Amino acid sequence: MERDRNWALLFTCWLVVTAATLGSLFFSEVMELPPCSLCWYQRLFMFPLPIVVGAALFPFDRNVVRYALPLAGAGFAVAAYHTLLQHGIIAESAAPCRQGVSCSDTQIELLGFVSIPMLSLLAFATAAVLLVLLHRSAPK
Repeated sequence: MERDRNWALLFTCWLVVTAATLGSLFFSEVMELPPCSLCWYQRLFMFPLPIVVGAALFPFDRNVVRYALPLAGAGFAVAAYHTLLQHGIIAESAAPCRQGVSCSDTQIELLGFVSIPMLSLLAFATAAVLLVLLHRSAPK
């Protein structure tokens, strides 16, 4: 029973990171929205997650937390920085974007306040929470 719950946690994590990866590709390849520098860093941490988490589903390997959680945590940190920058909490002069698309520009706003960096932040946070729940359910 617990093994089924743990597998469901990992599968849900895989669904979240896969949807985030496909969403990122949709924004850039279909909608032709160019990613900024911080978006590229977030992709660096997000794109391996569907492969890493997916490989741990068959056969089930709860040790994936060791590999996936650092990726989710680092991606969360970049997404949080990007979100704060976009909302003006961090000064634009602190942005690493010097050429191309500005990191403080808002290209899309869903529901009037949800931006692409905020979607990334939510995806990384959800993945991290699911991975922590999986880790906590491990037998000691």
